[in-house]
Amino acid sequence: MTISVAERAELRTAVRELLGDKCTEDDVRRVMTSEDGFDRDLWGQLAEQGVLGMLVDDELGGLGFGTLELEAVAEETGAALLPAPFISSAVLTVALVSAAGSEDDKQRLLPALADGSAIGTVALTGPAGTWTADGVDVAVGPDGALTGAAHYVTWGQAADVLLVVARTADGVGVFEVAPDAVGFTRTAVTVFDPTVRLSTFTFEGTPARRLGTAGWEAVQEAIDHAVIASAGEQVGGSRRIFDMTVDYLKTRVQFGRQIGSFQALKHMAADLLIEVENATSAAQHAAAEKAAQSEISDGAVALAGFTCAEAYETIAMNAIQMHGGIGFTWEHPAHLFLRRARTGLHLFGGPRLHRERYLVSKGA
Repeated sequence: MTISVAERAELRTAVRELLGDKCTEDDVRRVMTSEDGFDRDLWGQLAEQGVLGMLVDDELGGLGFGTLELEAVAEETGAALLPAPFISSAVLTVALVSAAGSEDDKQRLLPALADGSAIGTVALTGPAGTWTADGVDVAVGPDGALTGAAHYVTWGQAADVLLVVARTADGVGVFEVAPDAVGFTRTAVTVFDPTVRLSTFTFEGTPARRLGTAGWEAVQEAIDHAVIASAGEQVGGSRRIFDMTVDYLKTRVQFGRQIGSFQALKHMAADLLIEVENATSAAQHAAAEKAAQSEISDGAVALAGFTCAEAYETIAMNAIQMHGGIGFTWEHPAHLFLRRARTGLHLFGGPRLHRERYLVSKGA
């Protein structure tokens, strides 16, 4: 479904207002240390807004939107540092079911993912975290059972729809595992960013059910959607911490002057604004090319993958420096943005992989 620019702006505003009310800094700090790691009431409200079903067809309970709407909403979730399995469930899992699943799989799984009653995750990469077909560690045995381990599984402890990418005799396949399956263990891992929960899944002769017949191309399609959503979140976070820093420069006084009047800080702020605008252009360009299914969409997604992640880290690091000593304290939100930025550098491929893919798209 295609919606107008004005309608997309209304969607963003609705999400921004909800998160402004229910996902304040105090809310983030409270929720990120809770057992679940996210606010289930807010999760339900996001479902009511249609946010969790944006990529689900309307006949299955979703909105039937595409990557343009996804990126726009992700900018708002990133600005709010939303601690929730949004990308894991509403993007990566939904996109993978849509790309790899049969019609029966879609009818069985997507409505619950769209209404928030189910939470999904994808166990995809091995310990190297390459997010490539070669990096898949889980394998399917002759009996159809899974053996191996998947690392960096986003929101794995909260999920009840568990998809596993595994090596088969003829390539890569997508499998569904029951939460209580024999031989399946999920272990929460210590994370640098408490707003993004990660797990390790291990399989020892675990029974599984294959979704459809698709291979790595379906997995890559799902990863592309996750990269676009991540790029949107990185843009939203970058702009938010940049705006906070500029406000600080306007109000902090040293030597009888606002520190924003010092030339060195003016130049730093100008450089960071360029980073914000470049990242915004890359994320929105990727979303537009993917929505249009253009010939350059692979390169556009890859470009957003490294541009937005690196810009976010650069902006967050400099923002802390520009805040001075207070930026290093646990009480200040700047470090929360830096933690999210550094986590995003490694999920769904990382800058090195995206650069390689970008070069391939250009024939290099």
